[in-house]
Amino acid sequence: MKRVCIYAKDIQQITGRSERYAYKVLSKIKKEKGKRKNQFVTIQEFAEYSGIDQKLIEETIY
Repeated sequence: MKRVCIYAKDIQQITGRSERYAYKVLSKIKKEKGKRKNQFVTIQEFAEYSGIDQKLIEETIY
């Protein structure tokens, strides 16, 4: 079964950036989407925000 949510560690792996950067990205996406702090960010939302193809993201994190 595939995951739907993306986590800071995944963003670190994809971008090669720091954990702090990854959390900032998640916060920006949540703010843009009007989500609360306790809500998750989906892989699709990250793909739209970053401009990276969703299939490429999925291949990298699975």
